[in-house]
Formats: sequence, C-alpha cells, structure tokens
Amino acid sequence: MRKYFGTDGIRRIANTELTPDLVFRVAKAGAHVLAKHSNHVPTILIGRDTRISGSLIESAMTAGFLSYGANVKLLGVIPTPVVAYLTKKTGADASVVISASHNTYEFNGVKYFSNKGMKIPDEIEEEIEAILDSDQLSEMVAVSDKIGVSENATEYIDEYIEFITNLFKNEFDNLPKDFCVGIDTANGATFELAEKVYKKLGIKYKIINNKPDGININENCGSTHIEAISNLVKEEKLSLGIAYDGDGDRCLAVDENGEIIDGDIIMAIIANYLKSENKLKNNTLVATVMSNLGLKKFAETQDINFIQTKVGDRYVLEEMLKNDYNLGGEQSGHIILLDYNPTGDGILTSLMLIKSILNQNKKASEAKKIINIYPQVLINAKVLENKKRDYEKDKEIKENIEKLEKEFAGNGRVLIRPSGTEPKVRVMIEGENQEYITKRAKELADLIEKKLN
Repeated sequence: MRKYFGTDGIRRIANTELTPDLVFRVAKAGAHVLAKHSNHVPTILIGRDTRISGSLIESAMTAGFLSYGANVKLLGVIPTPVVAYLTKKTGADASVVISASHNTYEFNGVKYFSNKGMKIPDEIEEEIEAILDSDQLSEMVAVSDKIGVSENATEYIDEYIEFITNLFKNEFDNLPKDFCVGIDTANGATFELAEKVYKKLGIKYKIINNKPDGININENCGSTHIEAISNLVKEEKLSLGIAYDGDGDRCLAVDENGEIIDGDIIMAIIANYLKSENKLKNNTLVATVMSNLGLKKFAETQDINFIQTKVGDRYVLEEMLKNDYNLGGEQSGHIILLDYNPTGDGILTSLMLIKSILNQNKKASEAKKIINIYPQVLINAKVLENKKRDYEKDKEIKENIEKLEKEFAGNGRVLIRPSGTEPKVRVMIEGENQEYITKRAKELADLIEKKLN
C-alpha cells in the first residue's frame, strides 16, 4: 500500500499534513523520476486552483523543482484539464496541478501529469514514493548555473481558449433566442475561464459563484452542491444549468426544471450524439463499476458496446487508450473526450453536452429520457481495517449477495467495495423499487458489520 499517493495524487490538509517540506521533496523526487530519461534540462508547468494555500504549495513545489535543476513555468489559477492540454501543446516534460478538486478549502493536493498530458501511472507514483524517503534526495542538488529558473506563463491560457472555441466554431451561431445557460464555477479554477469561453462562443449565460476568496471554493456550490445551480435555473427560467467542480475537470448539469443530469446521463446523451454522427470510436462507451445500471441498459438498447473498469478516471483512460475508444467517464461528471483532451475537462464536456442536446432540437429534460436511471442506495458498513476485504471469503455474505442477484434477474445489481481510505465496506444496491433496495442494502450492511468485526 502506498504511503503518499492515493487514487488522485496526494491530497491532505494543507500546511499541517501537506507541509511545504513534503511538497518540496515530492517536487525533487518527481522531477528526477519524470526527467531521468531525458537528455535536456526539464521544463515543468505548475497550475493551481483558488485555495488560500495554493500560493504556499506552489512556492514549495517551485523551490523543489529549481533545486533539482528543472525549469518552471507558472500558469497561476487554471483548471486541471487546461494544464493537461498545455503540457502536451507546449512540449513541457511534465506538469503539476495543485488542487484538492471537490474537497473543502483546507485541503490541497498535488497531482502530476506526464509530457503526454495524462495523469502518471501507478508505477511512476510508486517510483516517486520510493525516492521520497530515501537518501537519494539529498544527492539531488543542482549547483551554480545548473539551478533552475521559474517564469510566469499565465498568458498560456489564451492557447486553450483558442483551442476550445475553435472546436465549437460556428456551432452556436443560430441558438434559439431564449436559450440561456446557467453556470456555477464553484468559486474555483474555472471562475474566469468559463465566462470567457461562453462569451466568445456567443452563448448567453448567467453565472454564479465566480468570486473566489481563497476559502469559499466548493462551499455550498459547484458540482458537489447541485442545488445552487438548480435554484438559479428555476428562478431565472433558464434552458440548462452547468456546475463545475473546484479544479474544473468535471461537471454536472441540470435540465430546465432544475432536475439533475449526472455523469451517466451526460455520457448517454453524448454517446447517442456521437453514434448518430458515426464518431463514437469502435461503437464503445467506457465507464466504471459505479455507473448506474441504467447506463448499461441504455447501451444495450442503442446497440453500443459497454465496458466497465474499476473506480478511477485513470483506469477509464487506460482502457480507452488500450483499445482506441474516445468516450468514457464516471457518474461524478468526470468525462473523457479523448479526441480532444486526455483527461476530464468540465468546460469541454459542458459544451459537448449543449451541442448534443441542441442537435436533437429538444429541451434538456426531453433529451435525458434516453436513459432510465435506476434507484440506487449506498450504505457504509463499519468493519475492522484488517478485515474489510474478507467479505469475499465469507460464505454467508456471498450467499446473501448471490440470492439478491438472482432475485433481480438482470433488473438490479449488488456492488460491494472496500473503502480505500477508511475501515468501511461500501454496499451499493440498484433496483426498480427504492424502498425494497434500501431495506435489502441495510440488511446486507448489517450482516457485513456483524461478520467482519
């Protein structure tokens, strides 16, 4: 088990757990691992979100890179997918995003991207960890003219604006006169960029939560608090609402009635559009095991191949790259449109969603009817840390799961998953009857707690 890196980089409370010293060492170790096969002085991009600790972590990260001998370009406040895009576009050797995504402001994090603009694989993170606490770090010291230099490169964001608006050039020239989109930027990294993009594309909008103060990121806003954009859409009678998360790599939406359009529904609408245009590569949609059963049923009815991976966008991407697919994602709204960017991109996803809905000449509420989302219940069973994987070996637990699955006969499912960070086993059940699945999930969670404590 890894000591520092989790499923999405390193994420901890800033300045107490994610200390400047730790960040400094992560930078040196990362620069060494990512650049050791290079025959030139590495250049690394750094971007961050709007958290109050962002400048602190950025300074420590910069110092670590420069002391190793790497050069740094500071992108300032910028969404994660823009950093990924710019890494590949500018030919940088690697990049780092300083963000804790959808978490509250006191957290911050560090995630690396390779020169291809993709999150680094598990084995590279493990290599960085191996060096982090070793004596090797003290030997990695640049001297004299080998010390790195940093420079501000905030103007690079204009390249992304040009890229994203060119993708949708003339697509929104003849919008219905009353078409207007609500935007919630979560007081995060998209707070300026989203408005610039929508304005340049000529899409009418109303924007909220775009005044970050360092501590209000994700606070009762954005994709983790969908009620904010839902209320705006209903109050202002808008056509659609879009809510980004703190670092801008994902989005959720609401229809004109304020009803949620989650990541599964977004994928269904976009997959349907791409298939109609013969642009869905290998006629396949990739999602994780946490996606709703309704997405699988949608794929079956539309004759689309459906592949599920373990939880984590990096595993979705791995599957897409391995077999040349171009659409995949997660229920949380982290959607990968691989023809354009190798990571989730909230702004790109939202524009593709708008385009897909308009292409049908329907309201958002009508477009989402293409998929039937099954009721879902998630209950956490508290267990002993060293027993949280033992549910697979317990005969009584296995028999109960198998009995339930037989009852559903394809119209429901049971997913049991140990938590990666807590002494808990997550019990998720989907089915047609909310009351029934809630009762059965509670029974199964109680059984797991009884047997694994």
